Amino acid sequence: MQNWLARVRRGYGKKLASLHSWNGYIVVILALTGLVLFQGMWRGILGEGRVIIRYIHIVVGIASLLPVVYYLLLASKHWKQLKGKIYQKANVLIVLGLLVGWLLSGLLLWQFRAVGPRWSNNALYVHDALTWVGLPYIIYHSVTRLKWLKEPHRRTVKTDDEKREIIHPAAGQPQAVMSRRAFIRVAVGAGIAVAVGPSFVKWLASSLSPGESIEKIVESDANNMVPLPQPLAASSPPVGGGSKGTFRIYTVTEIPKFDNNNFSFIIDGLVEKPVKWNWEQFVALKREVQVSDFHCVTGWSVYNNTWEGIKLKDFLKLVGVKPNAKTVKFYSGDGVYTDSLTLEQANMDDVMVAVLHDGKIIPSDLGGPVRLIVPKMYTYKSVKWLNRIELIDTDHIGYWEERGYDNDAWV
Repeated sequence: MQNWLARVRRGYGKKLASLHSWNGYIVVILALTGLVLFQGMWRGILGEGRVIIRYIHIVVGIASLLPVVYYLLLASKHWKQLKGKIYQKANVLIVLGLLVGWLLSGLLLWQFRAVGPRWSNNALYVHDALTWVGLPYIIYHSVTRLKWLKEPHRRTVKTDDEKREIIHPAAGQPQAVMSRRAFIRVAVGAGIAVAVGPSFVKWLASSLSPGESIEKIVESDANNMVPLPQPLAASSPPVGGGSKGTFRIYTVTEIPKFDNNNFSFIIDGLVEKPVKWNWEQFVALKREVQVSDFHCVTGWSVYNNTWEGIKLKDFLKLVGVKPNAKTVKFYSGDGVYTDSLTLEQANMDDVMVAVLHDGKIIPSDLGGPVRLIVPKMYTYKSVKWLNRIELIDTDHIGYWEERGYDNDAWV
């Protein structure tokens, strides 16, 4: 009977160990793929490969449900085993909470079209917050439980009867103020805090004070355009009350820099009167103001943006669109990125070629000095560093549409 119970316990222990290992692999894959998706620089390095990384992240994220379900089947036995062990119970609840939180917020981000931008935007903050808290905790939990960290008096050895007994330190031996294991746990915790702490504080500050982060982006503007456009009364102070949210910087190339010598704005193709403006001419064009929200396909949004610029439909009227024109193609000043709208979409009243955001020039990081704004579509349609508009008689598949994104980008 005792041998049978021992075999059952060993089998149960193996199941828990296997569960722990698989869960660890899942967290590692999610952490690595999540960091690639979070860091904008990987867009330029990976190109269309980033779409594959996104699908891997989604599939593995959904698969993370399996260890949770498997554990719940074993939970009653495990909970009895942890009777009286408060800290171990707390650890189980924390890990389960992290996994379930990641899973639910990830599902909302995955189904962003179904749930809408406000739900997906909040889900993104929850997903980020759990990552900042959860990854350091799991790293700490894993490292401090490695076998080589165990103290000698906690190790077990088999006796001749194949039973286990605890080997205690010799009586009268002086004891250290802090054991080796306790010291390493403290050192690992301190190392993680030092490594992650500043980044977490920066993320928290940008989440709580998004206006300040935008100010810093404006201050770091790499463009040098003269003269600066003078905002209309509705832009300063911004009629929208100031944008609410935090922009994330995504690019597929290095961020280009512009000045009066290398900037031009062209409208050509199937038009009656092709035009080309330098900066002084372009900034002198009559502008107007609109307030709109800004939704990224990755799940985040910035609300109540006050944009100032020229409506795209007014540009089309100015140059005269030829009857055989079908598509409006947009070129980015990075020399790589393109996208398009149908003529019907291009004539929507809120599609704007913008030069000011909340009364300030659009900085280089946010696509300035000139960028397209298409509020009703996800922002991969809102081409940054816009410097050319071409009317063509065929369809055009844009940069991200070639790499798996929908050509129809309605929010």
